Amino acid sequence: MTVPQILAELGGVSRRTFYRWRELEQGPNAFKLPNGELRVWRSDFSAWLRGLEGAAA
Repeated sequence: MTVPQILAELGGVSRRTFYRWRELEQGPNAFKLPNGELRVWRSDFSAWLRGLEGAAA
């Protein structure tokens, strides 16, 4: 998934917030492509969301 796709699925979270989560190691696992763009596997994104739901319960 691209960063814009992630932000759209999160319903309006800003790009800066996403990168801040990464700085704090609180975001989903991501990897960099040779051109510098970030990508997140859909399975990692889903697992991260499930973890947030579990923490909120």
